[in-house]
Amino acid sequence: MSTTRHLVNRQRRLATVAAERTAAPTPVRKPVEPSTVAEESPDEPEQQEEEKEPPSGRPPRPRPRLRITLPAVLCALTVLLGAFAAWAFTSAATLNDDPGRQNTALTDIARTSEVKGQITEAVGAVFSYNYASPAKADAAVKKYLTGKAVQQHEDMLAEVRAQAPKQKLVLTTTVTESGVELLDGDRARLIIFADQSNTRTGKSEETTYAAAMFAVDAVRRGGAWRISAIDTFTR
Repeated sequence: MSTTRHLVNRQRRLATVAAERTAAPTPVRKPVEPSTVAEESPDEPEQQEEEKEPPSGRPPRPRPRLRITLPAVLCALTVLLGAFAAWAFTSAATLNDDPGRQNTALTDIARTSEVKGQITEAVGAVFSYNYASPAKADAAVKKYLTGKAVQQHEDMLAEVRAQAPKQKLVLTTTVTESGVELLDGDRARLIIFADQSNTRTGKSEETTYAAAMFAVDAVRRGGAWRISAIDTFTR
């Protein structure tokens, strides 16, 4: 009987211990406070800023920023516009005082055409010479030349006049192009391009050709344009 009772008591104790173990509460972990995590986190912005501070401990200087205000812009524009106005006024005054502004060669078409036509005719007449009719050349000189152009023409054709009777020379000048460089009232200056042929009509006829370019000054007298000076662009 004692043995049976002893087994029964042992089973009761084991059952009691098992029940106590089952009823024992499970330990609960204490939640970590956010402040603690923030203090222990290595990625905190404040900590990163502290790492970027210079070793001296002084705070970094802020970068200077260029600030352009509206009054400054208006002041600059005013200065630029004033300078431009002064330049424009000076340029206009210079152009008005320039003698070239009196040149009407491009504006007075009728007068420009008149002087070109008459001077083209004059050049062809005075720079052509025929040994058989020297009087015709003399008449052309009196009709189309004036002033110092008379002596200039005589010097230029002196050799032709001297050789013409012996070699039976015939000089022909044809204006191929002309341009009015200046036209101011009764004065003008023209650039002349011409072809010249010099023919010897003796026993053996021979013709030579040459091109010429020169300028002439012209004056209008008695309703007609006459050559007053000849410029061959030679010193």
